[in-house]
Amino acid sequence: MKDCTQCGKCCIKYADGALDASEEEIKMWEIFQPHIAQYTLNGEIWVDPISGEKLSYCPFLQQLPNPNIKNQNQPSIYTCSIYYDRPEDCRHYPTSINEMIRDDCEMIEAVDLLDQTKAQKALDYLMRDSRPALK
Repeated sequence: MKDCTQCGKCCIKYADGALDASEEEIKMWEIFQPHIAQYTLNGEIWVDPISGEKLSYCPFLQQLPNPNIKNQNQPSIYTCSIYYDRPEDCRHYPTSINEMIRDDCEMIEAVDLLDQTKAQKALDYLMRDSRPALK
């Protein structure tokens, strides 16, 4: 499995309302991160603070020029401006190799497809600090 290339596919795919934040997360944002909380409404996340309409994208996803590519016509990289305060749904992604395959994740390598059980173990190890402990 490769390191994340910051292609943004996961953030772009799931930023259109497929994400949730817990009531506790939203309350913490209201107290400590009001710039995030302003994009919530009635327990929903990524809502325009002016119109109240659901956004079709995450307002905290930033597209930047890829510093590793000299020709700027090449793909950008994507970063999260609230990375340390992002919702749990974001922190837990990706959860499975099948999810990564479905989402065309650029971290997947051919060898991962040949032995998906081994790849899942590698993914679980890689994500061990981002997910709740298994019981």
